[in-house]
Amino acid sequence: MATNDQRISTLRDECLCEHEFVLVLSGVDNIDRPVMDALFEAGCDDATVSLRFGRVYMTFVRPASSLKDAILSAIRDIRSAGIGAGVLSVDNCNLVSQAEIARRIGRTRQQVGQYVKGTCGPGHFPGPVCGLAEGSDLWAWCEVSYWLCENGIIGEEMLKDSRDVAAINSVLEYLQQRGLDPSLVDEVFRLVDEPVPA
Repeated sequence: MATNDQRISTLRDECLCEHEFVLVLSGVDNIDRPVMDALFEAGCDDATVSLRFGRVYMTFVRPASSLKDAILSAIRDIRSAGIGAGVLSVDNCNLVSQAEIARRIGRTRQQVGQYVKGTCGPGHFPGPVCGLAEGSDLWAWCEVSYWLCENGIIGEEMLKDSRDVAAINSVLEYLQQRGLDPSLVDEVFRLVDEPVPA
């Protein structure tokens, strides 16, 4: 295991940035000493382990060349701890409300509402993807971040991070569902993989 001085040296040599993220764990439901020791020895000494509502989660501050690399290395470390732990998700939801969009980009909720209605900005804001029937609209952060980046409101790095996290969470969700009901997952894949009739 690398010492703290070696990590600092690597950080300087490779111009790495520190990335903060939260991973929600599966396969463990406590944070007793053996669990903590195993995670620490596996390389997760840059994380705080917490328990809420019976769910273990870890808050990382990890140096890496990208958020994606930081998350994937943390997932590898958790899986290698030998305690049956896996990762359920990156705790960064892809479904966002207007208030959450505003929080992520440092704008007011009213301004985001104007983007949505097309009364401010270039128009063509992506439509919500969830909650339409109930009127509790939620947007896909990937679609929103693309629009925001295209219109100079956020940078390309934030867009890339949103896409990377969404892809990682999609794969983690797929693996979870496949473990619960593989025949259903296969059935759905066969259906959606068929060419759409012209």
